[in-house]
Amino acid sequence: MAIAEVTVVPLGTGDTSLSKYVAKCHEVLEESDLKYMLTPMGTIIEGDLDKILSVVAKMHEVPFGEGAERVSTQIKIDDRRDKKSSMEGKIKSVESKLNR
Repeated sequence: MAIAEVTVVPLGTGDTSLSKYVAKCHEVLEESDLKYMLTPMGTIIEGDLDKILSVVAKMHEVPFGEGAERVSTQIKIDDRRDKKSSMEGKIKSVESKLNR
């Protein structure tokens, strides 16, 4: 199972606010069967890599449909195949090592 961090940034919109574009991109995610988590700086998606890439391609198109003239999309993929990985598991692994 893969975990991907995705950031879709519309350019040439004439506005510094991006939340309406993020909301539209999340509508695409809601239609998928992928698990995801919105963060302040991007979105984390968990699932089959082919499905993730397909959904990211659809998300990339959203700002164009909303009038953006240019879109920059960043994708960071963690595709671990030696054991099952999850968003929660990665967080718990770090938390278990914190000296509190």
